[in-house]
Amino acid sequence: MLHNKRQRLVHLHRCQGMTRRVLRRLLHLDPSLSQIYLLSITSISNYLSINKNQAESIYKDLHNLRLINETITDLHAYNVITIVDENYPPMLKTIKDPPVVLYGYGDQSLLLKCPSISVIGTRNPSKDAYKKTRYIIRPLIKDNWVIVSGMAKGIDSFAHRITLTEDGKTIAVLGSGFQHIYPRENKLLFHQIGENGLVLTEYAPNVPPKKYHFPERNRIISGLSFATLVIEATEKSGTMITVDQALDQGREVYAVPDSPHLPQSRGCLKLIQEGAKIVLSHEDIQLDWNQQLVSLRNI
Repeated sequence: MLHNKRQRLVHLHRCQGMTRRVLRRLLHLDPSLSQIYLLSITSISNYLSINKNQAESIYKDLHNLRLINETITDLHAYNVITIVDENYPPMLKTIKDPPVVLYGYGDQSLLLKCPSISVIGTRNPSKDAYKKTRYIIRPLIKDNWVIVSGMAKGIDSFAHRITLTEDGKTIAVLGSGFQHIYPRENKLLFHQIGENGLVLTEYAPNVPPKKYHFPERNRIISGLSFATLVIEATEKSGTMITVDQALDQGREVYAVPDSPHLPQSRGCLKLIQEGAKIVLSHEDIQLDWNQQLVSLRNI
């Protein structure tokens, strides 16, 4: 029923026990992804160097007709991008742990558009956070920057809504499948982004949000962007995970300063103390981008 490598890759990505690391190993061992369907549990264990419990989970789903049918249905119902496709986002290929499969809703051409910046921050923003966000990113939006964020409460939602209001382009990266939008109050925002921008997730449509999904998806947010801009953040927050991912990927990190008496500012001040670039206006970001363009032209 799975007639080509692409279908097999999407199916394998959904199999219980099939991690991204194991799937990449399998792609290396068997580029056609056809041999594993012929193996026994013991053979899978030996072939992929995994324990028998993990191999048994994979074996069951390899031959699960319901899962195979769901895979084929979703391939027709959704825009699916795999790591073997020509239109896979080139910026994501450079990160250490690129997503193997992405589900998209909206304009996939945005994945090839430059420049882009991820705009992130606390889910519990200060009373001035919206104005701060708008002040920094509105000129970038007007200059055709793509704004990337995670569609969470707070700063993420501000970034998406400001971009849509300004008729700009935005990409939202989810920590769940399209049938389980989180947070629920952002269902309307989800559809607005899908109609005017792009929503991405590496989770199959029927996968609900789980706590560990959000740190995982953060590497995609930073990986899609030239730089990461932190508007507000407390000292210990999920925002800092995205910052760590961005630094690990060699991306620029910017932070907006504010009063040390403001809890939502302390994370930004700490980032600046540790070497993040201070952003007082969009010009600080635009200048770095222009300098990078000059450097690339001189290579």
